[in-house]
Amino acid sequence: MTVEPEIVPDTQYRGLVGMLPPYPRALALLARFDRPIGWQLLFWPGAWGVALAKGAWPWMEGTRWDLILWLALGSIAMRGAGCVYNDIVDRDLDRQVARTRSRPLASGAVSLRAAWVWLVALCLIGVVVLLQLHPYAAVVALVSLAPVAAYPFMKRITWWPQAWLGIVFSWGALVGWSEVMGSLAMPGPLLYLGSVFWVIGYDTIYALQDVEDDALVGVRSSARALGARVKPGVATFYTLALACWAAAFWQLRPDWLVLVALLPAAVHFAWQVATLVPADGANALHRFRANRYAGFLIFMACLVVGQTSF
Repeated sequence: MTVEPEIVPDTQYRGLVGMLPPYPRALALLARFDRPIGWQLLFWPGAWGVALAKGAWPWMEGTRWDLILWLALGSIAMRGAGCVYNDIVDRDLDRQVARTRSRPLASGAVSLRAAWVWLVALCLIGVVVLLQLHPYAAVVALVSLAPVAAYPFMKRITWWPQAWLGIVFSWGALVGWSEVMGSLAMPGPLLYLGSVFWVIGYDTIYALQDVEDDALVGVRSSARALGARVKPGVATFYTLALACWAAAFWQLRPDWLVLVALLPAAVHFAWQVATLVPADGANALHRFRANRYAGFLIFMACLVVGQTSF
């Protein structure tokens, strides 16, 4: 029997996805197309790398502004593929957690075989995007496949799967930077490291929604590890992210003015931490989603600093 997926708190399922017929809708839900925040967060680090390398300004000769569009397509496809793979691995765990038991694979709306076919189809889109890159950047992108494949298992073996997600979700910064610059020289790695800390911060906020269920089924997370210290913990990760980005900017232009470019993002992070209510899942979800705007603020900072450097 086919089970109709229900609307869960972190979905935006009432838009185009909600208009699809039942089975295509179930496939879209399996790839989390109803939750664009995921691909948006995956997209931003890649866009930062292009912008900081002075490759995002469309009116300048030799820039790779088109790469921004390819990275967006790749983020949608590969985030979808990652979600399908994650659900294949976690299908038994998902049936035990209230927020995830309605997912298409866990609920029976999509078969395991169909999920594998859908995963391959999404990966083929990723291959098309990969072919737009120069060989060096393409190799950098391919190296990410190993940590991506390992990610679903991290919640079983470490209290900090959010750190592994940071490694995976930030990889686009290395790809975008190396595609424009042709190498992984500084400050690209610093931009990447800052993104890793950013991801740990926002995914810790996201994990607050599942603390009780995770404890029942034995799933580990940074939110559980931090416990009552979750707000200062998130603040620490955001501060480390800002420090790494400041160091990256300083590498390009050792001028105190470049640090002003990070001020809007710093204020935004301060608002997230100050207004976070760890025990309120809706509050945590709203602060987590607000990181799409944080990503844009960092992009603008990278764009300004990149254009005024070198």
